[in-house]
Amino acid sequence: MRILVTNDDGIYGPGLAVLEDIARALSDDVWVVAPQGEESGASHSLTLADPLRLREYNERRFAVKGTPTDCVVMALKKVMPEPPDLVLSGVNRGQNLADDVTYSGTIAAAMEGTALGIRSFALSQAFGFQKREKGEQPVIQWETARKHGPKVVARLFDLELGPGTLLNINFPDCPPDKVTGIEATSQGKRDQNLLVVDERIDARGNPYFWLGFRREMSNPGEGTDLRAVMDHAISVTPLHLNLTQLDALEALRQALREKV
Repeated sequence: MRILVTNDDGIYGPGLAVLEDIARALSDDVWVVAPQGEESGASHSLTLADPLRLREYNERRFAVKGTPTDCVVMALKKVMPEPPDLVLSGVNRGQNLADDVTYSGTIAAAMEGTALGIRSFALSQAFGFQKREKGEQPVIQWETARKHGPKVVARLFDLELGPGTLLNINFPDCPPDKVTGIEATSQGKRDQNLLVVDERIDARGNPYFWLGFRREMSNPGEGTDLRAVMDHAISVTPLHLNLTQLDALEALRQALREKV
């Protein structure tokens, strides 16, 4: 099995090393093509107005000065001699749950792999769910993803997903031996808007702004990705490239039949 490994945290991201360990537990034919720097929040963007720079670190290990989507395109169309059997994206530093999926570069890389006809999984390691003292930095439980990742990926690899479908896998914020299981989940919806705009002043007295997220607990519904991870389970959510809202389609057709 040939595996392409990528991410959105960059070629030096700690989660990429974890994902390489997961991939090498399953195959000896592993290729790494990742962004040169951090591309978190890049979503499914392509670099069209600037040239792409490709750097080879060693055999089967490359960095692209571009987005996660660029990396998958370059891997399949320029770097790899044959297409991979599997695209693994991650392991992201932080969860990709609920509304996150529309922003995530990690998920976008898996989307691009899916669009190009390759089975693709996005993997993320949740953190920030544990209570901590004010000012205390969260501990990222990389060993949870490292230990459980190979068996989860192996278990899901032969699953018939149908065209246009990718899997979004989130590991919970707990030690490996505290994981309660693995659950098939739906994409949740947070009950509050966590995106904040932090206004600051630079050394010249000019304002600038920093986007970020508040980390607050919610009360998500049963069966969602949020609830599974909150309950220390590994969440697996099937996502689809077709974003058509089918429930609204008939009402739209009816409205368009009416005379203006």
